[in-house]
Amino acid sequence: MSLFLVGLIGIACFFGLVMVRMPIAYAMAMVGLVGFSYLTSVPASLDMVAKELYNTFTSYSLSVIAMFVWMGFLAYYSGIGTSLYGFAYKMVGHLPGGLAIATQGACAVFGAICGSNTATAATMAAIALPEMDKYKYDRSLSTASIAAGGVLGVMIPPSVIFILYGTATEQSVGTLFMAGILPGILLMLLNMGVIYLLTSRNPSLGPAGSKASWQERIRALRGGLGEALAVFILSVGGLFAGWFTPTEAGAVGAGGILLVSLLERRLSWVKLKKSLVDTTRTTAMIMLMLAGAVIFGRFMAVSRVPFELANWVGSLPLPPFAIMGMILFIYLILGCFIDALALILLTIPIFFPVVVDTLGYDPIWFGVVVVLVVAMGVITPPVGMNVYIIKGVAPDIPLETIFKGVWPFLGSIILCLILLMIFPGIATFLPELLQGK
Repeated sequence: MSLFLVGLIGIACFFGLVMVRMPIAYAMAMVGLVGFSYLTSVPASLDMVAKELYNTFTSYSLSVIAMFVWMGFLAYYSGIGTSLYGFAYKMVGHLPGGLAIATQGACAVFGAICGSNTATAATMAAIALPEMDKYKYDRSLSTASIAAGGVLGVMIPPSVIFILYGTATEQSVGTLFMAGILPGILLMLLNMGVIYLLTSRNPSLGPAGSKASWQERIRALRGGLGEALAVFILSVGGLFAGWFTPTEAGAVGAGGILLVSLLERRLSWVKLKKSLVDTTRTTAMIMLMLAGAVIFGRFMAVSRVPFELANWVGSLPLPPFAIMGMILFIYLILGCFIDALALILLTIPIFFPVVVDTLGYDPIWFGVVVVLVVAMGVITPPVGMNVYIIKGVAPDIPLETIFKGVWPFLGSIILCLILLMIFPGIATFLPELLQGK
């Protein structure tokens, strides 16, 4: 049996294990272990697994994950998200669909503090849904706007997915963070445009609220919100400026949010304990997935699937952008069935050499594009993690109601993706400016 065929059988076995609901981290590790054993030897495979597990769980550079995750949970439990939403509503609540538009702005800013699409969606669902219900918003629009806004949590830095992509491809996390800023803002504006167009054509979908004075808008920055934004600027700005390493930037961010929350008396001991428990659980899940992906990646390397795929792609009589479109379509389909984190870790060993080495695309640009396209999976059926989170917050709303409303926002993500393909400078401009190119 050829190496390539063994690799394909391994990929099929992985999807089979996922279909029977085996945890993705275990599925990747098991297939990687068995496949590596078959192609080399059992002792070599066991030695590889032991080394990769040890290297993953003792990696200092990966501690940045725990820091930024804790930063997000502190912001969630301290109620900073509530203040963010209040400020956003004061700014744009008077427009048609103003509450839903404000939700996009709040999601973007909360994502800049949090870095997680699930935490962003859960926070905004708990805060914004009751307000939109109060103003008689169409529930399909209100829930879908929150689900789509949650995507901004992984596009605007800091982002856990950017960290994992940078780790897997040996790219600078700081550069990836910088590259995600403009595409994240673009996606936020496109989402806002979708809401404005829908509610302008049919005002009953999202009635406009009252207009706030500038004094009210300035007062909305009080209560720790301004301090929290200052912490974000210090943390991420210090990373861009070279003052901190990614791990140090995460520690500064988490420590700063903790200090602001304590000084503003927003955080009780119970909430602090919950933030630590949730951070530990989430970080352990991410680290297990990363370890499993590394083991699976070793198997893929030995099976030569990535190299054979690269050679096959290179021989296709198609321009690079057409091949890139095929790869992104594969990501879109897989994203409907596999969690975003797992999809990044599973596919990067296969597609990264093809895109960067064979097709010649910029690895930083590709990172932004991949994060954007896998983020579609958090709002599309059947996985749609953000949709299920909102369903958990509002169990009386049918799933089909939420999924019905996400399609216009899926269009805004696709438009953002097309613009990135046509104008790659949207992602590369800030990193090149930072590096003085």
